Amino acid sequence: MNTEKEAFENACKFVIRLGTFAHRYGVQARRLETYLSRVVRTLGYNGVFRSTPAEIVFAFRQNDELWHKTHIVYMPGTGFDLSRLAKVGELVTALEAGGISLTEAVARLDVIDKMPPPYGKFIVALGYALSGAGFAGFLKCGVADIVLSAILSIVVYIIILCAEKLPERFEQWTPFLCAFITGVTAALISIRLPEIQVYLITLSAVIYLVPGFTISNGVIELTCKYVNSGVSNIVNGLVYLALLFAGAWSGISMVRHFFPVNFVPPAAVSANLIWIFAMIMAAGLCFVFQTPKRDFLWAIAGCAITCGGIILGEAVAGINFGNFLGTVLAVIFANIWSVKTNRSVSLVLLPSIVFLVSGSIGFRGFVNLSAGNTGLGQQEFIRMFVVALSIAAGLIVGNIIYKPKITL
Repeated sequence: MNTEKEAFENACKFVIRLGTFAHRYGVQARRLETYLSRVVRTLGYNGVFRSTPAEIVFAFRQNDELWHKTHIVYMPGTGFDLSRLAKVGELVTALEAGGISLTEAVARLDVIDKMPPPYGKFIVALGYALSGAGFAGFLKCGVADIVLSAILSIVVYIIILCAEKLPERFEQWTPFLCAFITGVTAALISIRLPEIQVYLITLSAVIYLVPGFTISNGVIELTCKYVNSGVSNIVNGLVYLALLFAGAWSGISMVRHFFPVNFVPPAAVSANLIWIFAMIMAAGLCFVFQTPKRDFLWAIAGCAITCGGIILGEAVAGINFGNFLGTVLAVIFANIWSVKTNRSVSLVLLPSIVFLVSGSIGFRGFVNLSAGNTGLGQQEFIRMFVVALSIAAGLIVGNIIYKPKITL
């Protein structure tokens, strides 16, 4: 009897640690809940799980018992670490195949959490620069805008590294501080270079911080009836977006008050280079997300397919259909890849979904509102949620066309 109880306790401890680490590495709530349910059934028990950005509720039950053993873990926040997520997926696969014991699996989870990332700070800084430059090029900005976006993206990364050492009450102001410093710097440079687009440079520099994925994920979860997590993600995303805008607007307005600038329209880069900038941004995102080296090119391919779907769909029936088609193709590609390689689908799908960055539309909505363009600002906000809905529809349709394997 004691042996059965001990086995049950060990299984519960493993699943709790598995869920906690996977949540920290950036897994969506609905995917995490489904995955944990599958794992606990494989171990011979039953479980019910509820995940939100702030907490995870674990409820376990042995087959012959009525009452659940419940455990709640409060999560301070989440991020993206696809390298560790891949290792966790490989560990669970080995456990299910009988290659390692449950006790050994628990110990390996701690090892995975402490392992060094595949890309050091220099490469991650390069990833920020590529993301900023790629996004600016994708917006058809000028050459000076693209170069400044890359430089200021590195500044944003330095601020983030410094903020991690501050107490939590100061760390929550990181988005405001990043946008404020970026906005001030871009506005000061515009005194000598009036042709640069200050707001677009600021947006491109903080593009990794723009909560497009969070807001889109919230809408997706609401459509899938994950109400608590969906509402929490949308609210958190909008608050984060407001902090970014407040920082950018206050910084730029402060400089412009003392040094007014007559904007000179820049010469935009050729539209034929959109593909190149899209892939530059995709590579930057993969570096920042710590995508495993063996999956790097597959993640880039997923982003390329997404971009192709967006361009094709937009040419056929407008931008909303482009986002829908890009999402459908990304999901089908990621699901096929996951089944063929037996690896976590998030490794390929997550960069593709973030690539759509619907939150940037909301940022531009704030900009238009602050400039007095109320109608245009409201349209941008509505469009942000329409984009999120098109992504949600694309995920649903893509999973219907090619049924996914239950992975992280």
